[in-house]
Amino acid sequence: MSVIHTDKLTRRFGDIVAVRDLDLEIGAGGVVGLVGPNGSGKSTLIRVLLGLLKPSGGEATVFDAPISHPSAYAARIGALIESPAFIPSLSARTNLRSLARLRGISNARVDEVLEVVGLRDRAREPSKRFSLGMKQRLGIAAALLPDPELLMLDEPTNGLDPAGIVEIRDLLRRLGDEGRTVVVSSHLLSEIEAACDTLVMIRYGALLFSGPLRELVAQAGECIAAVPEHLEDVERLAAVFSSAGWPARVGDGRVVVTAPASTSAEVNRAAAQAGITLSALRPHEVSLEEVFLRMTGEQSGDNGRPAGAIGAEIPTTAEKSAKAKVSA
Repeated sequence: MSVIHTDKLTRRFGDIVAVRDLDLEIGAGGVVGLVGPNGSGKSTLIRVLLGLLKPSGGEATVFDAPISHPSAYAARIGALIESPAFIPSLSARTNLRSLARLRGISNARVDEVLEVVGLRDRAREPSKRFSLGMKQRLGIAAALLPDPELLMLDEPTNGLDPAGIVEIRDLLRRLGDEGRTVVVSSHLLSEIEAACDTLVMIRYGALLFSGPLRELVAQAGECIAAVPEHLEDVERLAAVFSSAGWPARVGDGRVVVTAPASTSAEVNRAAAQAGITLSALRPHEVSLEEVFLRMTGEQSGDNGRPAGAIGAEIPTTAEKSAKAKVSA
């Protein structure tokens, strides 16, 4: 079953294309990570799907209903956009009861969602006493009030300390395991890697990848980490491997070579022939962050889009195939 489907979905702001010809399909169940550099269009995409922004072109459906009529699916969705806003002097429970009354939801459901997010013991406290992490959990509780089949969260871990990030990550994982479809945007790749089943990666509003996380990492190929005995040899070692036909990159005092582990002996010989002694040579498991930087570049989207954003050609896997499917 398709929960979200887009066909050439586009959203422009003047000369900037925030979402560009996006073809996407997200199935039911599990946690889907929506990632991309800052300014890549993640928040805009979420707002368009929620009916908060009108698309400039293309089409999209949520639960098979067109996004031009969000009232057809609003009751099946919970959302948290940016930082949650509550009345500081009111307790967590009272804040949620006010929201529940507006949507015709019982007070019993309020206590249920407080339990889900781990705030039932703090329900009587005014929200102004809550930490940022607790406020984020309270925001997720508000999004869960209608018992949604689809939960859309925009940067729910933004600004949290490590403990708060772990709390939110574990909560998202539990919600996904319950059978809900959880779409979460984030720039914290380690948390996406830990919490998500599937991934949607965009850059400048264009699709770079859509599918199971393991497939994306597998696309990077096998790698070997070579550590020279002398740190000053790192750059020269990378040049040796590159000239031998092995893509190589430098980081943390080592050279990561894109080559299968079976070629380790050849890699070692190439270093020795160049007069470089290795202190370590081991298989290297590519992280999501490494793959992300390879595909998106190291520059943040906040630093500006390519010249001629509307007509700019940005190589993507979406342009090589008619559709990209997420099988959550």
